[in-house]
Amino acid sequence: MTTARTLTVPAPAPEAAMTYFGAELAFEVDPDDLVRDLEAGHTDGYVIVETRAEEAFASARIPGAVNLPYRDMTDETTAHLDKQLVYVCYCESVNCNAATKGALKLAELGFKVKRLSGGITAWIAAGYPVEGETTAGEATAPAGIRCAC
Repeated sequence: MTTARTLTVPAPAPEAAMTYFGAELAFEVDPDDLVRDLEAGHTDGYVIVETRAEEAFASARIPGAVNLPYRDMTDETTAHLDKQLVYVCYCESVNCNAATKGALKLAELGFKVKRLSGGITAWIAAGYPVEGETTAGEATAPAGIRCAC
C-alpha cells in the first residue's frame, strides 16, 4: 500500500497544532477581518502601516493606512507612535517581505505588531477599497509598482 504524499510526514498531535496555529493567528491578520473592522468602525487599538516606499503608498493603500517604510524606521522616526497600539504591517504580497521587515523593526523598537496576510495585492484582489492612484476596479497591484520596498 502506498502512503499518500500528504501524509508522508504525520500530522501533529492536536495540542501541538493548537500551539502552532494559535501562534500564527497572534502574528497575522487576514484582509477579511481587517475590512470588516474598518467597515464597522472598529479602528481603536491598532494602526495600519504600509511598510513600502512612498511611491507604492501613493499608488494604492488601504484606507486609513499610514506610510512608514521599513528602511526608515528608527527611534526618531517612530517617536510619535503610541506603544500601546498594535501596528498592522502590510506590503505588496506574499512575494514581498517589507511587512515582515517592518514588523520586525517595530518589534525591535518596542512596538506590538501583526502582519496583514497577502498584502495590498490580496486586498485589491478581494475587491476591498483602496485609496491612491489605483482605481477600486483594478484586480491587481498597479503596473510598475512591484515590491517597492
